[in-house]
Amino acid sequence: MMQKEKLVILGGGESGVGAAILGAQKGFEVFLSDFGEVSDEFQLTLQQHRIRFEQHNHSEGLILDANLVVKSPGIPEKAPIVIKLREKNIPVISEIEFAGRYTSAKTICITGSNGKTTTTLLTYELLKRAGLNVGLAGNVGKSFALQVAEENFDYYVIELSSYQLDGMFDFRADIAVLLNITPDHLDRYEYKMQNYVDSKMRILQNQTARDWFVYCADDPVTVNEVEKRIINATKVPFSINRELQEGGWIENETMKLNVNNKTFDMTIYDLALQGKHNLYNSMAAGISGSILNLRKEGIRECLSDFQGVEHRLERFLRVHNIEFINDSKATNINSVWYALESMQTPVVWIVGGIDKGNDYSMLFDLVKEKVKAIVCLGKDNQKIISAFEGIVKEIVDTKSMEEAVRSAYFLAEKGDAVLLSPACASFDLFKNYEDRGRQFKDAVRNL
Repeated sequence: MMQKEKLVILGGGESGVGAAILGAQKGFEVFLSDFGEVSDEFQLTLQQHRIRFEQHNHSEGLILDANLVVKSPGIPEKAPIVIKLREKNIPVISEIEFAGRYTSAKTICITGSNGKTTTTLLTYELLKRAGLNVGLAGNVGKSFALQVAEENFDYYVIELSSYQLDGMFDFRADIAVLLNITPDHLDRYEYKMQNYVDSKMRILQNQTARDWFVYCADDPVTVNEVEKRIINATKVPFSINRELQEGGWIENETMKLNVNNKTFDMTIYDLALQGKHNLYNSMAAGISGSILNLRKEGIRECLSDFQGVEHRLERFLRVHNIEFINDSKATNINSVWYALESMQTPVVWIVGGIDKGNDYSMLFDLVKEKVKAIVCLGKDNQKIISAFEGIVKEIVDTKSMEEAVRSAYFLAEKGDAVLLSPACASFDLFKNYEDRGRQFKDAVRNL
């Protein structure tokens, strides 16, 4: 009897448990290891599937005996167990790479420093409304591996972070969408921008002449990379700054698409998602729909009534005519730039968390123009205070969401906006950006 191949899963969250279930289904001997805690719900799931697991520990003997390792995107390359796996030349891949080996479904893969969740959900909605048999995976939706194990979708719309792309090697996107590349997660990339750029460009891996590459022609970093690389896929650019012959552009306040020799136009005032950044997101989704030959009327309808994403410029509540906006998903400088740029009233800005190598100088002009007070929220806010001293008169230092919201409320006047747009990761005080956003909304309700 042939011995089963040993599959080790590092990380017992959504993606890890999904990969474990798929691995067991495909005949691997599976062991899941999490240095932290596995939730009760996931423990029960693993037990039901008779998958061995451990928490609060990495048993090196078992892990280093693996034939293949699927690593959670949250575990850095510098983790001691990952270094040891590399030394032993044991393949370490992402859940997306693993699941991709067991499906022939068409994939629409979306990455970028900003806007990818909105674009992913909008694209998924387009396909779903068109009656396609489609799954939602990656950073949103259910685990890709779990869906490959338990569903039978013809299409997947997948949001990909740079961390997921780092663990992908043979995977191929049928449609690859790159929204933008701005400095983010540089702490994971030795503070070298090119390392991060190379990670994002992995979305083009293995593409052929049958595939499509949709990208922003207004993003200088992306354009520079496109010019210096050999790209086999059909290139479809989009821009809001200049007219193009093919792709997507804005002309006389109308969004125009010309893809596959098929044209589409729609006034920008009919788009459900307003603001400059959302023009890009709507265009990218519309182009993907056009590549798949979806009906024009279906695309138009979806782009005109799509509901936005929770925690992304979510206009949440008005209290005494002060608007509270939840932009907890803004975990980098560029996201905050878009948020501030879209503000039409004076802003009390709640900012802070775990700094990822932020350069706040690109916000100085916008902050000078739009922000009347800053409320810092984090364990260590000194970098933010130093950056904006002399630019904003009122800067308050807080250590909890309740304190931050209350401070912002007192600093704001009727007609102002309180904007939670942190520019930082959330893990110093919160479980994740969703937890941060929910606590913000709870604190606003309690005012």
